[in-house]
Amino acid sequence: MILTVTLNTALDITYRVRELRPHGTHRVSEVSERPGGKGLNVARVLAALGHEVTVTGFVGGSTGRAVQDQLTGTPGVLDALVPVSGATRRTTAIVDESSGDTTQLNEPGPTVASAEWSAFQEAYESLLLGVSAVALCGSLPPGVPVGAYAGLVRTARGAGVPVLLDTGGEPLRRGVAARPDIVKPNADELAELTGSHDPSRATRDARRRGARTVVASLGAGGLLAATPEGTWHATPPARMRGNPTGAGDSAVAGLLSGLVERLPWPDRLARAVALSAATVLAPVAGEFDRAAYQELLGRVAVTGDATAA
Repeated sequence: MILTVTLNTALDITYRVRELRPHGTHRVSEVSERPGGKGLNVARVLAALGHEVTVTGFVGGSTGRAVQDQLTGTPGVLDALVPVSGATRRTTAIVDESSGDTTQLNEPGPTVASAEWSAFQEAYESLLLGVSAVALCGSLPPGVPVGAYAGLVRTARGAGVPVLLDTGGEPLRRGVAARPDIVKPNADELAELTGSHDPSRATRDARRRGARTVVASLGAGGLLAATPEGTWHATPPARMRGNPTGAGDSAVAGLLSGLVERLPWPDRLARAVALSAATVLAPVAGEFDRAAYQELLGRVAVTGDATAA
């Protein structure tokens, strides 16, 4: 069992329009709703890969009920979300079919009371007892301490559970210092953390700050990994056009599944890049084009040096 944590869960709403024009009125050609937030996207991809997943985090209000109702019908995903008095946020993606570009609108999320945060921490400790890995994903809702992820990393490490952290800003800086097994920042988050815009230098610096392994997402440039076993760069065979929402979450699913399956790092990275690219080709976050994934997996280029750590 794998555990994913999404403190700021969401109901993801995707609109497709023929062409997005500022100040204009648009007819929506298609609309879809899915449980969202980074960890829930990760969970659905992991389940599609055949892993059993428990999801936790906060959920509340009518939007939260819609999230839980849809999770009920997701094979392989167990709902362990913790209720709060506020309403779960919505995120809206508008896909411009003429260009393939996506515009994203994200609400901030409910304010979490101190008693609700304490209840979550107790639930989290209990859930760690039966899992093989945990992913801590996404932004913090209002009211949650900025050092929340650092505490959750330390709790997982104390329970002997490998932990992956995927966040940004000050929560990432504090979380890295708690020594997670893997962090997966994007290029901007990594530069903000280290002050360096050179990904190779920045990944090494992030490891010195406490992370055992750093896997940097470089967008169309793939993934760059600095690990205790070596450094590798995995790149997709071509730039994908489509909806990039959730592509990074699919990469996290690839890394986590590779971790629990004990795959070598080059194989983990190839899976993560292929899943990420196949997600761009899917209509909504938390899904991937299965045929494209299988085809891309054998075409991902992985270069590196197993002695360069």
